[in-house]
Amino acid sequence: MYPQTSTEFMPSVLRTFALSLAFAFLGTMAGVYVPPSLFLPLAIIETVMLIAAFIFRRKKAISYPFLYIFTFVSGITLYPVVAYYLATTGANTVILAFASTTVVFTGIAIYATKSKRNFSFLGGFLLAALLAMVAISIFNLIWPLSSTGMLAYSFIGVMVFSGYVLFDFNMIKRQGVRQEDVPLVALSLYLDFINLFLSILRIFGILSKND
Repeated sequence: MYPQTSTEFMPSVLRTFALSLAFAFLGTMAGVYVPPSLFLPLAIIETVMLIAAFIFRRKKAISYPFLYIFTFVSGITLYPVVAYYLATTGANTVILAFASTTVVFTGIAIYATKSKRNFSFLGGFLLAALLAMVAISIFNLIWPLSSTGMLAYSFIGVMVFSGYVLFDFNMIKRQGVRQEDVPLVALSLYLDFINLFLSILRIFGILSKND
């Protein structure tokens, strides 16, 4: 368990999280210049780095360079998704999705840190829901969901990743953060934000097409 007095590192976590988003943004901008044939290899590298970060976290904390390299690569692999919605529904959809994500993320974060309730019980439910979403996404590759099915899937994603924001901030408040674990905690928050953004973006994208 993290020491109870280590909540002093919360500002460091938030700064690191903000820098992670900045590196992801730079990666997305750089994605314009990346050949299409490289997106799949980069996605594989991103997945391997993510698995390594969480599997080996008990043995060795991840470093700041590892975090920023990961988020930069993540930004590159995010580019095709953003470019698709820019081309099909316009920049307003992407901007609105990002703004909505920021508002939802910030609101839940404030509630989680101010609330006296313990939300640790959500961990098991959220993991089960996340695994179900992964299974559905694999199923979608074989038998694509209808627009209604994808809309429902995206709403579930919003609930699941909003739950993870609530869970992660609540755990930071209750257990604190060791200095060496700041990059890993920031990575968790980054993943919450990006996945929440993608879910909201899909919703706005589907609704824009139906108008």
